[in-house]
Amino acid sequence: MLRFLVPVLAALLLLPMDAQATERMRLGYGRLITNDAIAEFRDRERTGSYVSSRVWGPEWTGRLPDRFGQLIELRLGVELLAPASLRRPRPGSRPWAGALSAGVHTHFERDSVEYSVGAAIYATGPQTHLDDLQRGLHDLIDATSPSDQVLDNQIENGFHPTVLVETARSFPIGARTTLRPFVEGQAGIETFMRVGFDLTFGDITRGELLVRDSTTGHRYRVVQNTDATGFGFVIGADMARVSDSVFLPSDRGYDLTPRRDRVRAGVHWQGRRASAFYGLTWLGKEYETQPDNQLVGSVRIKLDF
Repeated sequence: MLRFLVPVLAALLLLPMDAQATERMRLGYGRLITNDAIAEFRDRERTGSYVSSRVWGPEWTGRLPDRFGQLIELRLGVELLAPASLRRPRPGSRPWAGALSAGVHTHFERDSVEYSVGAAIYATGPQTHLDDLQRGLHDLIDATSPSDQVLDNQIENGFHPTVLVETARSFPIGARTTLRPFVEGQAGIETFMRVGFDLTFGDITRGELLVRDSTTGHRYRVVQNTDATGFGFVIGADMARVSDSVFLPSDRGYDLTPRRDRVRAGVHWQGRRASAFYGLTWLGKEYETQPDNQLVGSVRIKLDF
């Protein structure tokens, strides 16, 4: 696996250095914050994440380019996962985990099929100092911090090369509704195959570049069309067969659920000088001893000066 992943990552990292690099310009920037505290006000399981993307490519025309490597996305991410109790987790609870990631992705379209191909490196364990970050933030707002027992049992230090491929196709339904089924596969930090759909209502996000958040499945705006104003609504769902997860190691006795489900809904708002997004995502159980499903919230606010 490592002998396959590293060359793919290296090839993507070298894409900006090829002859087409002179044709690229900075096209946009997107980000998304996700936390269970802005949905059900509890710290547990997929407790928090942050992802940001910067994109370079040829002049944006409202459609993806037709060649691999013309449009390049640099994606940075942070994710925290925690047991249901941060002080005294019951037996079978997930281990605390923190992950930092940096990846390079390319997006293109051929014969009406949209492709997203990427590779990333994930760092886990105390070396990330995300445990210190969560403790500091929780102390600042006077919230419960993870105990020494929880952090001593966290996922250990490691580096995990990961590749991700998504294919999708958009089908207009009427004048202002679009159905976009997709298939996604990943190998690395978590290895899975996933199928799902996104349904978009309204003109917001039409002719834009959106990329998928790994925690929730929400697609966040990176290249925006500021001419459209008002509201847009999205709903989506997917299910995955996860065969391996660094966050839930089998050698610690964790049994993954046969299926991992997500259901989400969100609203975009676009004004003349500002835009915002809020979404909710229901996350099904990921391992057999997980106490319950959970609900997380996602938000993005952009102000143009």
